[in-house]
Amino acid sequence: MSINKVLNSLEKSWERDVILSNIKKGFGTDEIVNEFLVKNERQIKELNSLLRPEDIDLLNQVEQLSSCESKLINEIKNLNYLENNENHHISNQKNILPSNRVSFNKISSFMINWSNKFVVIALLTISAIALSKQAWA
Repeated sequence: MSINKVLNSLEKSWERDVILSNIKKGFGTDEIVNEFLVKNERQIKELNSLLRPEDIDLLNQVEQLSSCESKLINEIKNLNYLENNENHHISNQKNILPSNRVSFNKISSFMINWSNKFVVIALLTISAIALSKQAWA
């Protein structure tokens, strides 16, 4: 079997909607990954046998990219959390003007929308890299 067929098979098995649903149901990430590995053991072994050294380098780069994106999302989430706590603390002291509350809500809303767009763009970029990799293979 060619590497493209194996990658397409694995991509079909990794259904993002199903994974997100499992996360919402309380499944842990390790549990989700282990289940995927068990269900797709044959294809993963075949993929491993077809990988060249330059493919391993590309996988390492994609892993680093995913790690950077995860850290950025975490930082954005932490900033949003800190802003919400500051907003709560200030409003408890009743020293905040109503116009300032609106600006905190706008900033919070902007961060949430921006982070969602960033995740979508990042996922599209990763997909584009995978597709271009397949096209060159």
